[in-house]
Amino acid sequence: MCTKYGVVEGAKYCNEEDLVAMYLANTWESNLSITGSDGLPEIAMAGNVVRTHTSVRLSMRLPPAMDPTVAKERIEKILTTDVPYNAKVTLTPVGVGPGWSMKVLTPHLD
Repeated sequence: MCTKYGVVEGAKYCNEEDLVAMYLANTWESNLSITGSDGLPEIAMAGNVVRTHTSVRLSMRLPPAMDPTVAKERIEKILTTDVPYNAKVTLTPVGVGPGWSMKVLTPHLD
């Protein structure tokens, strides 16, 4: 059903059987991505050890109707409340912006 982007043989897209659910998941639902990291060892050297620090850069896609300031505050609360092992969590927001949704066209533009 979905052939635009290749996936590993045997893998499927999320909601592949339901195009409406797939569309909503890719346009109206939030999505968290890790876009970078520091402080993690290379895979060849990785082990079960305690590190002095780990940094990750996160990107959150917001639903179009979500207020980005409210979303930022909620994410900050989630990431800094009840942190395991009393780890220190610091956040450095780079920027916030709203989700996107095409506005309804005026009749003369339809």
